[in-house]
Order: sequence, then structure tokens, then C-alpha cells
Amino acid sequence: MSFEVVEEHTNNLLGRREAKLVVHHEGAGTPDRLTVRKLASEHFKAPVDRVFVKSIATRTGGSSATCMVEIYTDEKSADIVPAYLKNRMLPKDQRVAKVKKEAEPKPAPPAPKPAAEKKAEAKPAEKKEEAKAAPAKEAKPPAGKEAKPAGGKEEKPAATKEGKPAKAESKPKT
Repeated sequence: MSFEVVEEHTNNLLGRREAKLVVHHEGAGTPDRLTVRKLASEHFKAPVDRVFVKSIATRTGGSSATCMVEIYTDEKSADIVPAYLKNRMLPKDQRVAKVKKEAEPKPAPPAPKPAAEKKAEAKPAEKKEEAKAAPAKEAKPPAGKEAKPAGGKEEKPAATKEGKPAKAESKPKT
């Protein structure tokens, strides 16, 4: 597995070097973050704990991966790296799993009722809904052209201004 440095620049404000590497991995899958981290630390002569791989991207079917790497000058400046990126740099068996905050324990579902009680409850509810729905339909006045809109404004016809004739629909094709 070989690699080449495509871009590199120093970010003095954050105390790090930022590099873009192309890792050639012919005949093998995309290298993992630990492998890229080790290659970068050897090349830049920096301790492994100060090298962070931001991203690894391989085009479909390609045999080279583009990697973004950050190399910090000291441990104090490396403290700005987010915890999730630090977690990614660990081997899979040492990674910290995301902890979900559990809400209050859910109450137990109510005990199931016998089928006879369910049917008895459902029938009166259906009758009440039908009784309520029928008067509501009768209360609405029929919509017609004479009815005014609720806003109090009358709709204007889509006719053109007075004095100008309407445009012809389309010109005949020649």
C-alpha cells in the first residue's frame, strides 16, 4: 500500500498541519482509519495520538482513496478535536457506544378486555358519531353563485380592462 501527499498546508491559528493524501490500495479494500493514521504519522514524523483522519473517500470501483488528515503540533492543540472524531480513531473493540438517555419507564399497557366488552363499547360510540355528523351537514347552507365569500370581498371577473378587446387565442400557423 502506497500513498502520496497531494496538498499540505500549515494552520498556525489552530496549531496543526492539514494534508490531503491519496492512498493507493490495489487489490485490497479501502484502508481503515487506523491504517491511514499510522501511515500519516510515519510520513510526517508525528506521534500517532496527534494524527486525526477526518475523512476517507473512494470512488466506486476505484483503487485509490482520498484522505483528509490533520496533524497537531502538541497535545494541548489536539484538544479541539471533537469527541466523536477521537472515538473513530480507536479500534472497534475500544470505541465508546452512544448512550441513549432513557426517559421515565413506560407504564405497562392496560390489560386486554374480553371481546364481548369491546363490542358493547364500540356500538354506542358509532351511534353517537353518526348523530353528531348528520346535523352538521344540514347546518351548512348550500353554496351558490349568490353567496358572498367569507372575507367580504367580491371576486372580480377575469375580463380585460374596459375599452380593450380580448386578445386572440393564438395565431394561425403558416
